[in-house]
Amino acid sequence: MTTLYGISNCDTIKKAKKYLTDNAIDYTFHDYRKDGINLAMISEFANHIDWQELVNKRGTTYRQLTDEQKQNLDKDSALAILVEQPAMIKRPVLIHNDTYHLGFKVAQYDEIFAS
Repeated sequence: MTTLYGISNCDTIKKAKKYLTDNAIDYTFHDYRKDGINLAMISEFANHIDWQELVNKRGTTYRQLTDEQKQNLDKDSALAILVEQPAMIKRPVLIHNDTYHLGFKVAQYDEIFAS
């Protein structure tokens, strides 16, 4: 079972979906905005991926946080913000065979799906 998590209008998500489709990999896509997100889901991601890696610090959503929010960011506050602002989650999160992966690069996916 393979599930791709993200936001459908994200360019990186589009590339990941194209890769999966082009390589005939059966997957489910979970759109944070359409299908929802909650603290339990984000906490599960953080159990497998360092919470600091989950936070997309290069995006506009992160840059719009106050200086105080950025300075006081810890695991609990970050996960709460990610639930409120799913665009701030680095994309995509891919779960394949119960293993969690973050981001998309062709070489990375080649390795994940080689077995």
